[in-house]
Amino acid sequence: MSVTTDPINTGSNVRSVGGVWRLVAFREVSVKLRDRNFLVSTAVMLVLVVAVIGIQFFVAGHEETKKIATPTAAGVSVVKSADRMASAADSNVKLQSQQANSAQDVQAAVSSGKADAGLVRSGDGWRLIGKSSRNTELATYVGQAVQQDAVRRNAEAAGTTLGQLQQGSQLRYDLLSPDDDDENAARVGGVVFGMLFYLAALLFGMAIANSVVEEKQNRIVEIIASAIPLRQLLIGKIAGNTVLALGQVVLLSLVGIGGLVVTDNTDLLSQLAPAIGWFVPFFLVGFLALAALWAVVGALATRSEDVQSTSAPMTALVAIIFFGGILTTGTFQAVLSFVPIFSTIAMPARMLLGDASWWEPLLSLVLAVGGAYAILRLAERMYRNALLQTSHKLSYRQALRPGDA
Repeated sequence: MSVTTDPINTGSNVRSVGGVWRLVAFREVSVKLRDRNFLVSTAVMLVLVVAVIGIQFFVAGHEETKKIATPTAAGVSVVKSADRMASAADSNVKLQSQQANSAQDVQAAVSSGKADAGLVRSGDGWRLIGKSSRNTELATYVGQAVQQDAVRRNAEAAGTTLGQLQQGSQLRYDLLSPDDDDENAARVGGVVFGMLFYLAALLFGMAIANSVVEEKQNRIVEIIASAIPLRQLLIGKIAGNTVLALGQVVLLSLVGIGGLVVTDNTDLLSQLAPAIGWFVPFFLVGFLALAALWAVVGALATRSEDVQSTSAPMTALVAIIFFGGILTTGTFQAVLSFVPIFSTIAMPARMLLGDASWWEPLLSLVLAVGGAYAILRLAERMYRNALLQTSHKLSYRQALRPGDA
C-alpha cells in the first residue's frame, strides 16, 4: 500500500491542531519513562559515573610514592628527611629519591615522566623541578627538609646571626611545562562533552527510528496521519526525545559535578563551568537536527529489520561528528567549530582550551541554529514523502523526491 499525501491537509479533514505536537511529545516521554531498557541504560551510566568517583576516593586513600630525581648525596639526604616528615604527618605520600648523574638528567627524567620531581642545587639553596603542575604536599615536605638542612649546615659553620642560620633555606619551584596540566584537563573535558553528545545522539536516535518504523509496520501511522498533520507528529517525536536526552545529560552532569566537588577538584570545575554553560545550548540545537534525521531513518524502513541498513549512514555521521570534535586541533578544529552539528563538540572544546574569542561561540551558535533549521526542513520533506510508503524500503534519494517514493 502506498499513500503519498497527508490526509489531514485534504478536504474536510483540515483542522487547527497546532498544539497536537505537545500530546505526541508527552506520549514519547511517558512511554520512554516506562521503558525498562531506557531506565536500565540510564541507571548503568549513573553507576559508571559513581564508580569513577569511587575509584578516585579509593586511589586517594592509598599510599602514593613520588620519585624525586637528584644528582647529589645531599639531595638524597634532603629527600629522606622530607619522607620522614611526611610519615610523621600521617600523609599518604611517600617520597623516594632517584639517583641522577647531572642537573640535565634530572630535567630529562621529569620531562619523560620517569621522575615526579627533581631536586638540584641552586646557588646557596635548592631548586625543586616539576613538569606541568605544582604538588603542594611535595613542596611542603621538601621545603621543610631544605630549611632543616640549611639550619644544620649553617649551625655547623658557626653562624652568629639568625639570618646566617637561615641562609640557603629558600625553595624555588619551577615548572618545565606550566600550561600542560590545564591543556590536558581541557582535552579531557572536551572528550566528556563529545561522549555525552555521541551517546545521546546514538541511543535516542535509534529509539526515534525504531518508534517510527514500529508505527509503520503496525499500520498505526495511517490512523495517526488521518487525525493530525505529519509535521505535528514529527515535531512531537523530536521534542519528546530531546527533552529526555537533555534530561539524561543534565542528570549525568550533576552527578559528575557532585563528584568533582566531593573529590575536591573545584579548580577543574571552575575551568569547565563556562564551557558547560555553552555546551547545553549547542547540545540542544545539534540534537534537534540529528533527531529529525533519525526520524527519516525510521520512515525509510518498512520493517524493524530494515533499520539496520537505513541507519548505517546516520551511525557513520554521528561517529564522524564525535571523532572530528575530539581529535581535531588547530585550524581544522577552528573550522569545525563553525560547522553546524560539528560545532556541538568542537566549539565547547575550543572554549575549554581558551582558543575562542568571546564572539565566536555566539556566531557559531547562530550558524548552528540556521543549519538545524535547514536540516529540519529537509528532514520534514523526506519524512513526509517516506512515512506513508509501506510497500517497500526507500533510499534517501527516493525520499527526497515524492515521485520516487
